[in-house]
Amino acid sequence: MSINTDKVKIIFGLKIRQLRLDKKLSLSEVAEKSNLSISYLNEIEKGKKYPKTEKIMALASAFEVDYDSLVSLKLNKQLEPIAELLNSNILTELPLEIFGIEPSDFIELMSQAPAKISAFISTIIEISRNYDMRVEQFYFSVLRSYQEMHDNYFEDLEESAQKFRTLFEITPTTSPNEKLLKDILENFYHYRIEEFTPEQYPDLITVRSVFDPKNNKLLINKTLSTEQKAFSYGREIGYQYLQLKNRPMISSVLEVESFEQVLNNFRASYFAGAILVNKDILIGRLTYFFASPKWDAAMLLNIMRLFSVTPEVFMHRLSNVMTSHFKIKNLFFLRFNNQVDHNSFHLTKEMHLTKLHTPHGTAMNEHYCRRWLSLTILKDLENEQKANGYDAEEVICKAQISEYIDTENNYLVICLAKPSPPNKIVNSSITLGFAIDDNLKSSVNFLSDSALLHRKVNETCERCSLMDCKERVIEPIILQKRQAREKLKVAVTKLIS
Repeated sequence: MSINTDKVKIIFGLKIRQLRLDKKLSLSEVAEKSNLSISYLNEIEKGKKYPKTEKIMALASAFEVDYDSLVSLKLNKQLEPIAELLNSNILTELPLEIFGIEPSDFIELMSQAPAKISAFISTIIEISRNYDMRVEQFYFSVLRSYQEMHDNYFEDLEESAQKFRTLFEITPTTSPNEKLLKDILENFYHYRIEEFTPEQYPDLITVRSVFDPKNNKLLINKTLSTEQKAFSYGREIGYQYLQLKNRPMISSVLEVESFEQVLNNFRASYFAGAILVNKDILIGRLTYFFASPKWDAAMLLNIMRLFSVTPEVFMHRLSNVMTSHFKIKNLFFLRFNNQVDHNSFHLTKEMHLTKLHTPHGTAMNEHYCRRWLSLTILKDLENEQKANGYDAEEVICKAQISEYIDTENNYLVICLAKPSPPNKIVNSSITLGFAIDDNLKSSVNFLSDSALLHRKVNETCERCSLMDCKERVIEPIILQKRQAREKLKVAVTKLIS
């Protein structure tokens, strides 16, 4: 069902139902007054039917309202949020079917309890405005939910990647490099590929690539690493091989036109990771890695270096096989950026397959726990860069057992930190965290390694009860407010008991 096409029917149905309820009439009473059948009126109220002129006039007479107000698309104040939702592009662009929801189901829900749904929608809109939530953020939140529903593993994309590798005779042990993927784009998909420098396009200094569909030309930033170029080429192949037409033309998300663009970008990116990292080879190597009784950072880095990938692509691929093959699904993924010589950390990507509430990084204007490995490893990398030079393309790897204060949530956290070209003054950390449960204990032998660092952590300083924390950067103001409220409740209870 097209929401735009049926918007008039939906609004008309909502108005009819609201009028009937306001006048305390049953469907049978309206049927008798208008000479229309109960079943037909029910279809109208659900937004499935739009009556002809003479029947609208009969309804106007039954409700004692004028014809023009009945056919007007304007809703009363009580139902305005629903009109705002219908007039927006959200329902038309979100593929509700991927969540098992038919648009007709949503419309029927609105017709059954329009006032309650209206209040709910109004609340969501108000929250998004208060937190300055852009439509892009909404789309990415929906995408994360989609990934979480599928444990971040998509068999159709895995099969497409394998067929591509077979088509171009890429052996299982081969990770296609920048040169091979560039040749495929140029010779098979007839791309024109040009590298650009910051001097040529100073405004594009932080952009990895730009695609010009009119000329089938791909501009790619010359300062990227070979692994970044390989991924960029792989994603372009993904758009073509999967026939994804609606796509962003720039690698950095500035503004998206639809959820379809966000979803297609994800699918092309997933495909790129799958052709760069052969799933079966990765699973075989990880099996040996997890069987080791000792945590071995060098071994994990050596596995990564088998493939022409960035640490971020490698960790994403790790999350795919952890859920599909090792059946470890309680995990989270975080990417932080940190500017050199600055003490601020920006969470730029997150995904939570675990149903636990920590560690979510969505706090607004709060200070993430400085004991998180995601943050400490960035400072470790910065110190190494100061000692060895900032031009070194170094990747460091560390692990930590994070024990969350005030909860029973414990995680094995594995983190990679790296420079983030083309932005030379920014470093990134990529983190995979695994909830420590019986399943993880049976799969990962090195969990009991005494050399693994154990640390008490929390979400943010503002919420943390650890008063003697040396890493604290601000007082626990949110915790203190909560404690003050609890004391007030106790005092009131004593007074009235």
